[in-house]
Amino acid sequence: MQRLVLLGDALELRQGPLREALAVARPLFAALGAALGPDGELVLVPGNHDHALVAPWLERRRRDGAPPPLGLAEQATWAVDDAASALAEAARPARLTLAYPGVWLRDDVYATHGHYLDRHITVPTIERLSAGAMGRIVGPLPDGAVVPDDYEAALAPIYAWSYTLAQHAREEATGTYGLSLRAWRTISGNGHRPLRRRTLAALFPLSVMAVNRAGLGPVRADISGAELGRAGVRAMGEAVDRLRVPAQHVLFGHTHRAGPRPGDVPADWTSPGGIALHNSGCWVHEHQFLHGVEPYESPYWPGVALRVGDDGPPQRLHLLTAPVP
Repeated sequence: MQRLVLLGDALELRQGPLREALAVARPLFAALGAALGPDGELVLVPGNHDHALVAPWLERRRRDGAPPPLGLAEQATWAVDDAASALAEAARPARLTLAYPGVWLRDDVYATHGHYLDRHITVPTIERLSAGAMGRIVGPLPDGAVVPDDYEAALAPIYAWSYTLAQHAREEATGTYGLSLRAWRTISGNGHRPLRRRTLAALFPLSVMAVNRAGLGPVRADISGAELGRAGVRAMGEAVDRLRVPAQHVLFGHTHRAGPRPGDVPADWTSPGGIALHNSGCWVHEHQFLHGVEPYESPYWPGVALRVGDDGPPQRLHLLTAPVP
């Protein structure tokens, strides 16, 4: 059986109405389903941008009383009017599986989108600050070992708010997608408005101090491109260790930074508990990271996939030699 895993954020549900996202997604799911065939399986692991795909199932679990603890790899079900039902119909003849918060690909290989790392990352992204603010309301993570429900308590309300806002969006700018990117671009510069950038950069460390004093951190003032990548891997390592994931390899996305790549330090891509981390990279052409670079020269070049065989570590595949218009 062939199995293709879409590792989260397969649909953009924070930018506009669900109907628009489904209209874009149906042809893709139809093409994937036709390629996989009746013996194939398409696994969808929702992330932060498409958390609404699994939210109805999570709500139904709570409807009749306290649900059992959310495991590391649950198989979600959907009702006929859920968005996942429309995707399952489009993907025929292949079978669609909705897995959350992750899926086991082998006894020693676990895959998840990686959005839980937003509770640990030290770069002050909008997602990190939102998680910190919600953590002040619902309480901090327990010390030591945690379970997925501990992360969901702070993150799911944020995703629900973003999704609801997008359903009432009247124009593209109304959605919450890209807020972190626009803020990072403004402060880091990217060649625009140097005076404004210098002013904001001078004030930024003071803002970070205020954020930490308010209990929304801890975060750091380093927002360089290199630190974005390093901090994401560190945070993911902390998350998988705190979750006690019994795997040798963990695959994730979320930060858009593919790795490990040639030249990366292997220890940087290993959790403190010894789990090897692998990031499948980005499928969006983010020009602010890619200006003037050759294909795959940047870890943010889109079109990287990971192949998991019967044994051995996951292998990186380069599928896109040029950006698709």
